[in-house]
Amino acid sequence: MDPASQDINLNSPNKGLVVDHSDSLSDVPVEGAVGNAANPPPPGLTEEEAEELRTELTKVEEEINTLRQVLSAKERHAADLKRKLGLNPLNELRQNFTKSWQDVQTSNAYKKTQETLSQAGQKTSAAFTTVGSVLSKRLGDMRALPFSNSFSNYSIRHSISMPAMRNSATFKSFEDKMGNLKVSGHS
Repeated sequence: MDPASQDINLNSPNKGLVVDHSDSLSDVPVEGAVGNAANPPPPGLTEEEAEELRTELTKVEEEINTLRQVLSAKERHAADLKRKLGLNPLNELRQNFTKSWQDVQTSNAYKKTQETLSQAGQKTSAAFTTVGSVLSKRLGDMRALPFSNSFSNYSIRHSISMPAMRNSATFKSFEDKMGNLKVSGHS
């Protein structure tokens, strides 16, 4: 397909299609149009100035079309190079995300937030360590107290955490068997 025969006007409904330029207005001489009453020069301009502006407009539009063709060729070439290098949109997205994440990590806001969270974590850890130490000490103190057989039976029988279970037949049967095991274990 010859690029000269393609319609490259980006606003054209025929963009990219082969266009027949045989009836194009570019082949019509412009000399006869200068004194044309159907196309009078705008107010404040002479016919000669209007003709210069039309000529300049034509040149600018031709340059724009040439630049569009060059840009299109460069975009195709860039896509071909990326394909040969194995770069695809997913890899580019991944690289952009990685770079953005690195930019975030080096930002002052991220550093301050990270520092604040780190300090909060250290304080929380220290608080849990203190609570754990206190609990361990209390449990150690409780283990050091002498428990008599009657006291341990008392604590199980009068437990507040299991009042309904404590009165059930299954629990009483279990308690009797455990009591028998304890007694027979000491004999």
